[in-house]
Amino acid sequence: MNILYNHARRLRSGWRFAVFAIVFMMLFVIFGGVAAVLLKAFSPAMIVRILTLTQGSGEFLVQGALILFIATVGGFVCLRLLEDLPFRALGWGLHRSWFKDLLFGSIIGAASLLFAALIITVFGGFSFSFNREASGAAITQTIVVTTLIFVLGAAGEEAWFRGYILQTLLRSHPVLLAAIPSSILFAALHLGNPNVAPFWTFINTALAGVWLAVAYLRTRSLWFPLGVHWAWNWTMASVLGIPVSGITSIAPAPLFRATETGADWLTGGSYGIEGGAVCTLALIVSSLFIWKTSWLKADEELLMMTSRENPQNTVFNELLTAETQSTQS
Repeated sequence: MNILYNHARRLRSGWRFAVFAIVFMMLFVIFGGVAAVLLKAFSPAMIVRILTLTQGSGEFLVQGALILFIATVGGFVCLRLLEDLPFRALGWGLHRSWFKDLLFGSIIGAASLLFAALIITVFGGFSFSFNREASGAAITQTIVVTTLIFVLGAAGEEAWFRGYILQTLLRSHPVLLAAIPSSILFAALHLGNPNVAPFWTFINTALAGVWLAVAYLRTRSLWFPLGVHWAWNWTMASVLGIPVSGITSIAPAPLFRATETGADWLTGGSYGIEGGAVCTLALIVSSLFIWKTSWLKADEELLMMTSRENPQNTVFNELLTAETQSTQS
């Protein structure tokens, strides 16, 4: 047994995971330094304006865009240098059904959240009323701005946790084993959020990581889990007026206002639905639906690039050509 290299003469997936983590942190440091240098070129008044932009909605937009960029660039660097795979293997390529995956994922994400909210409401945990305190313009602005925030935020987290981290482990380990590290990291990241419910926050967020990993596995594309992820958050905050992972400032004027009328274990309390037991049920049901539905199909090329180790480009191309010809025949 070689501690560094596997049977395909590639660096083992655990080491590749570590390399990506180092690249990710290095890129953060580099771009942080670049930002600091650029700030020195601006006048004090301009710096104040920039800092103002990064507060409130601007902060979430900048954070989501930065994580998306760094995770995507870092993932692509590792794909090319460590595994000789093209950019489209990362899951952001515009393959034949990418928009269908994004749209269907958005429908499933919204429906899953509404399913959880309905159960809580039936058992007396929530009551909802139309938001009459806010103007139509304010509600419209919230819906539009939060769409961009949640899409960017979800895309950044998908590129980070269901991008190279999950995919490189998936090429050399069983599905469940490959999904565990990224799901635990995903849950740990959210423990720093406000209003954390210690037990339920970790359990539900780790389960959400598995849910999103299942969404990726069914399509081998990041477009589908992106749709599931952003629509869940957007429906919760911008439509129903419920905190998203303990954060209440993203959607100041939602379409509805939620009033908590039940126990925290049912509703999630100040953390939102993700801090309660019903979220666990909703994520399990949604995961089973995604795993079993016949409406989803993985792109054949992406399936090959993510289901096995890639010994070298020539061998991979021969395998891809042979399997494509077999499928066509």
